[in-house]
Amino acid sequence: MRGLFWILALFAAAAAVAVGARMNDGYALFVLPPWRVEVTLNLFLLALILLFVLAYAVLRALFFTFGLPERARRWRKRRAREKAGQAFQDAVRLLFEGRFGQALKKADAAHAAGAAPGLSALIAARAAQRLREPEKQQDWMDKAKSGDPRTEAATLMLEAEMMNEGRHFAEALAALARLQDKQGRHIAALRLELRARQGIGDWDGVLRLLRQLSKRDALTPEVVREARRQAHLGNIARLAADKAALIAYLRALPADERGQRVVLAGARALVADGADSEAQKLIEAACEATPHDEWQDEALTLYSRLAGGEPLDRIARGEAWLRRYPHDARLLEALGRMCRSQRLWGKAQSYLEASLAIAPTQQAHLELARLFDQLERGDEANRNYRASVLL
Repeated sequence: MRGLFWILALFAAAAAVAVGARMNDGYALFVLPPWRVEVTLNLFLLALILLFVLAYAVLRALFFTFGLPERARRWRKRRAREKAGQAFQDAVRLLFEGRFGQALKKADAAHAAGAAPGLSALIAARAAQRLREPEKQQDWMDKAKSGDPRTEAATLMLEAEMMNEGRHFAEALAALARLQDKQGRHIAALRLELRARQGIGDWDGVLRLLRQLSKRDALTPEVVREARRQAHLGNIARLAADKAALIAYLRALPADERGQRVVLAGARALVADGADSEAQKLIEAACEATPHDEWQDEALTLYSRLAGGEPLDRIARGEAWLRRYPHDARLLEALGRMCRSQRLWGKAQSYLEASLAIAPTQQAHLELARLFDQLERGDEANRNYRASVLL
């Protein structure tokens, strides 16, 4: 539609010029003594227009000719930028493809051409790290740090990640601290900090970070549980030599974080410190809060071998559990062991024999053999010793 409009306008203008030229009787007179030239006004106007067009064409040709070097320079710069951009894209693609040697070369070319120098240096640093060339890696990281300030956060994140992978956890935490000073912390940075604090054994810091990441749903529940268990086990090992601190820590432990492994490790540490009564309370609370089919044999065995605390209370608690779970061979064995240690010979024998009737085990046979030894019933003791060997 627009093209048709311009065609009609052109025809109208041509018609108007033709009519105007026919009605124009004027002339132009040029006098240069002793010459005199007289032409029609229409011819003069036409010549003037042609002269303008010719002058314009000459000037355009001159400008084009003299501007050729500048246009050639701009074209070369544009081509260089295009090549640099292509080299940068190739570096990114090759890095994700795992072709780290070629990625390093392309990133080097892109950096030399000035295509996103900060990001090019980061890609080169990551490729060098994957190639296990620490000198090149450090050189490129130095270039990235002195490059585009817009990539400063990305540089610190990559540095922290690579320090974690190289097990330089203190350096990773230092990089993350600098990142926090400039831009605060986000989920990816918190994950990196979690890995670094696990590496240096800062278990209190690990628990703090797990709470933050759990609130943001940044980790799966399975990962949170395992990391929390690892942190509690680490703290228990760290506090094992400080009885008071260990007791306070275990008492303050939330009920939903008292997994079987944590309880068993805490109880063993308490027994090693001579705090059998605290170990007794810890195991009892764990058994009450845990489904019966998840009870650990090691916890029941440790419970039955406690020397301090209140042994009769332990027997009473075990018998209360037995009323709820009368066919638990592990519980029967533990009760037999506790009764034997308290010289309750009849109860010990009945519990151990009931345990063997349900599920024969080497430990139950050994406990019954020791019981018969104490009762000076050698034949029966020997029979149980031989049975334990056969299992």
